[in-house]
Amino acid sequence: MEIKQYQIILASLDPTIGSEIKKTRPCVVISPDEMNKYLRTVVIAPMTTSSKDYPTRVVIKHDDKISWVVLDQIRTIDKQRIIKELGKLSRPEIKEIKEVLKETYVD
Repeated sequence: MEIKQYQIILASLDPTIGSEIKKTRPCVVISPDEMNKYLRTVVIAPMTTSSKDYPTRVVIKHDDKISWVVLDQIRTIDKQRIIKELGKLSRPEIKEIKEVLKETYVD
């Protein structure tokens, strides 16, 4: 399976510790295609359907539901955790994610 940046995948995130997002859930691939092609890991941001309105969370519509991409819980996972592809983000959603990532992690 070819993993692309801003693709939505289903990934098994267990086992976790403490406040880390758990379970098998949709996630957005954050790592660039070049990394995804050559490394056995991908950088993801998990998604949730229940969230408070934090500045590090981006609202998207997926599977006819409103979800949040949780950019304050970015993590690296082995590709073995990926169960299947679920879709991809729209251009406006990608633009918003890039803005929040930049504002949160780049000075």
